[in-house]
Amino acid sequence: MTEAEPLITVETLSMSFRRHRSFLARLTGQPIQIVRALNDVSFTVARGETLGIVGESGCGKSTLARCLVRLPTPVAGRISYDGIEVLMLDATRQRDYSRRVQMVFQDPYSSLNPRMTVGQMLGEAIRFHGLRRGPEVEKRVGELLDLVRLPPDAKARYPHEFSGGQRQRIGIARALAVEPECLIADELVSALDVSVQAQIVNLLLELQERLGLTVLFIAHDLRLVRHISHRVAVMYLGAIVELAETERLFTAPSHPYTAALLKAAPELDPARRSVVDAVRGELPSPLAIPSGCPFHPRCPIAIDRCWIERPELRELAAGHIAACHLATA
Repeated sequence: MTEAEPLITVETLSMSFRRHRSFLARLTGQPIQIVRALNDVSFTVARGETLGIVGESGCGKSTLARCLVRLPTPVAGRISYDGIEVLMLDATRQRDYSRRVQMVFQDPYSSLNPRMTVGQMLGEAIRFHGLRRGPEVEKRVGELLDLVRLPPDAKARYPHEFSGGQRQRIGIARALAVEPECLIADELVSALDVSVQAQIVNLLLELQERLGLTVLFIAHDLRLVRHISHRVAVMYLGAIVELAETERLFTAPSHPYTAALLKAAPELDPARRSVVDAVRGELPSPLAIPSGCPFHPRCPIAIDRCWIERPELRELAAGHIAACHLATA
């Protein structure tokens, strides 16, 4: 997978936000605080590949996903899609890019219009992009429902009439309605029951094989990521700290943060799937990222160098990179 020509190339992508100030803070002249959500993120994704992205809550996974669809636009860096400079697109070409790269959100209910039936939602997307006309729209709606394994009568029903898993299928169908090449799945199954999670992940795998989709799968459940991904990127405080082919990363992690996440991910106990307690201490605030290696306050093997010098991502073996002074192949 990794030898194919990249479909997506991300270089030194950065994103920051101004933190909302209270009235009292403004009144007393307290300075504006800047949240550094992404810090020089770089990676590639091959056509037809699934890249898993993992890390604790607050590490920047969802911000990265939103930046890839320009919601919002990054403050610095470069995104190339199939040779097109995404951040330089005008409104017309941005619309085409938005069709080719679709995002499926964590909460399907809040992202679905409660006043529209499923058929109306899917039909609207198809007509907006001019993909079908007249009776062909209805036919395509039926095909989409069949793709995500929903009954034909689902098109006449409203979102509130469906279960969480069914609503997520509707969200996937709506994304597929515009015939994308790439799906960005942001915590696609985290709000669903365990049994339903497996069904949705298996559906995504089937759709990828059938439609030739490229997938960015963002999740905190490492077992799901291992099941679905060709490669995995591990994020910490807005940066990628390790990236490798899935089996190599899971069997021979090189970054201590990755090792801690894997150690805290039991195979059988569903109640302990979260990576919130994966490492000692709390995740530092993105308002005050530690000097040197951002992970050093929580790292069990940190040395003096880690406190003062930020490690750069470096190649340890073919396709395996990590940002750690002590990492070895």
